Amino acid sequence: MHSERRTFIEASPASVWAAILRVEDYQEWWSWLRAFDGHRLVAGDRWRCTVKPPLPYRVRFIIELHEVETASSVAATLDGDIAGSARIDLVPRRTGTDLLLVADLHAVNPWLRRLERWAHPVAQSGHDHIIDSALQEFVDHVG
Repeated sequence: MHSERRTFIEASPASVWAAILRVEDYQEWWSWLRAFDGHRLVAGDRWRCTVKPPLPYRVRFIIELHEVETASSVAATLDGDIAGSARIDLVPRRTGTDLLLVADLHAVNPWLRRLERWAHPVAQSGHDHIIDSALQEFVDHVG
């Protein structure tokens, strides 16, 4: 599943970056993030995550951070029940920051692969719900 989202945040890239760095707050911000053991936003770090989408299953995966450019971007790969790549870029605007999220993910878990194949609209809806709520909840906590 491919996702591209652009979200405007009325804060400087430095302020947005300061919020992104608060990995200890992620579980508080995102109720669907049921387990998380990330410690720092640095290249080479590996975060174990469990997500509970609005459907009756959980998704477990590891995020491996590959590129981390201060106040600019993060690139990572995911592996586990889902796999693929994701990138966040911060683009300065005169009155704030555009946060760009691009992700290409696919199901690896056999049950999720069947869901993705045979009930694609349901799988896409769950995926989009998590992405959209994550961005909105993040915007709500910046500042």
